[in-house]
Amino acid sequence: MSQQHTMASTDLPASKKKLLVTGASGLLGLNLALQLRDAYQVTGVFNQKRMHQTPFELIQGDFFVENTAEKLVAEVQPDVIIHCAAMANIDACEKDQEKAHYINGVVPGKIAFEARRNKIRFIHISTDAVFDGVDCGENGYHEEDRTNPNNVYAQTKLLGEQNVMDQNPDALVARVNFYGWSVAQNRSLGEIFFQNLIQKKPMMGFTDVFFSTLYVQNLVRILDRLIHEQASGIYHVFSSDYQSKYEFGVSIARRFGLDASLISPVSWKDSGLAAKRSPNLIMNTDKLQRLLGVSLPTQMESLENFYQAYRDGLPELLKKTGF
Repeated sequence: MSQQHTMASTDLPASKKKLLVTGASGLLGLNLALQLRDAYQVTGVFNQKRMHQTPFELIQGDFFVENTAEKLVAEVQPDVIIHCAAMANIDACEKDQEKAHYINGVVPGKIAFEARRNKIRFIHISTDAVFDGVDCGENGYHEEDRTNPNNVYAQTKLLGEQNVMDQNPDALVARVNFYGWSVAQNRSLGEIFFQNLIQKKPMMGFTDVFFSTLYVQNLVRILDRLIHEQASGIYHVFSSDYQSKYEFGVSIARRFGLDASLISPVSWKDSGLAAKRSPNLIMNTDKLQRLLGVSLPTQMESLENFYQAYRDGLPELLKKTGF
């Protein structure tokens, strides 16, 4: 199932550090594992959806089973863990609150504890949805601003953050919002817009929901930098600017040469969605930019990378790892 790969550059250490990625079949987990497989000895954790022909090791792990975190750490003995596994479907969390509470809220603390006990660097992936989106201020939400999650998904993700920091004060919590290409081709808003537009299907685009989303491969590069910086605490990892979800869809249509008129500008309140959404999630990234000493990608730079990945055949490559 795994294949040997040479290191991408000669300045990497002779013995690569071991990286354990949970949720390796998900959009972020898979892109992380693929993108960092030359820099690290990567092991991806999957539960039910086993992939094929992956150029990294795979290991099965069900976090509903007691002691799974301990067993994974003992078997892999990683130097770094990036915890991506989560119940991310907002409406599904509303329907099964107990499951969402355990996977999103309790499990991250268990893994964080194991990481601290074994002196392993730990990065936990959280979300911008911990804020209610009502008043983000002139410069967007800062890391220390008051959280106020307004749906079950967001509430459980905030609990996960709190449990991680309680169990492992040296851990890094990365709040993110991202899009990119996945195995299923429909896991991110970018893919959903693309797939509908290329099939000439009409879509809604929210004019009153703003976000600072980041292309997933840009996010992976930043997470890698944060590992090397040994950063800890909470960081906002987003693009340097923002746009509405309607504007996001229109920009995808224009870059891919598709029909932007298929996207209807609407309010999220008229969408019929089960869970309440946070309307104004403009995120401040000053803390991250100070740490890294670089400017973060803009929305348009992220979109260009998304487009070039499509041109380079990444969606087809990911399909070959399909379940």
